[in-house]
Amino acid sequence: MERHFSCNYRSQKRKAVSFPSLRFYASLVRIMYQAGRIASRGEYNAERWVYDSFLVGSLMERIGTPIVIEGIEVLDREGPCVFEANHMSTLETFFLPCIIQPRKDVTFVVKKSLLDYPCLGPVLASRDPLALGRANPREDLAVVLDGGKKLLEQGRSVIIFTQGSRKPEVREEDFNSLGVKLARKAGVPVVPVALKTDAWGEGSFIKDVGWIRPQFPVHVRFGEPVDIKGPGREEHAAIVRFIKDSFDEWVSADGKA
Repeated sequence: MERHFSCNYRSQKRKAVSFPSLRFYASLVRIMYQAGRIASRGEYNAERWVYDSFLVGSLMERIGTPIVIEGIEVLDREGPCVFEANHMSTLETFFLPCIIQPRKDVTFVVKKSLLDYPCLGPVLASRDPLALGRANPREDLAVVLDGGKKLLEQGRSVIIFTQGSRKPEVREEDFNSLGVKLARKAGVPVVPVALKTDAWGEGSFIKDVGWIRPQFPVHVRFGEPVDIKGPGREEHAAIVRFIKDSFDEWVSADGKA
């Protein structure tokens, strides 16, 4: 069953379909319904997670969205890590598992409210995420630092979006240092992940349901692992700079929504 991206990847050119949003969401509902049913029975495992994630990526390609994945070789380094990424759209939560999970057992830092979503909630819950309520910053910090350290000690990597909320651009001042703090506490490296996923737009009424715009390629780029020494300020700056430089390069080449 397991399908995933096994190497650096660039989609072949395809013509965008008519009514891409309608076609995308119609198929996504079917994928998520099946995934939710399995997860609700307590039978959702890592292999199925990778498979469903790959289906979403393939669906984006079928409607004409190019996908480019770079730096995937760093995932073959031994040991768990903290993946620190910018956060642009709903797509990365669906798509990153089929790239990372086959190489490193991984989970997300997510909003606790996502666990209440139909279908998606049981799927995320099955992966034992670090869930943040966002009402008590001190509690959320403990969840990430203490809970994340336990996961990393068990050999599980953690994906954290350190912009906090989804943003259509990359600005250095929007990133917090939580990923670096977690990596330092657990004694593991940070792998920077630069993303450009504005092919999945943000909705006006429901943020997770926006227009699908296949004219904007999906980019995923992994940077070299960064070991955290001392306070980690220089390392944090280097991680954010990698993400911003990658994003600016893509905007220059592909445009911005």
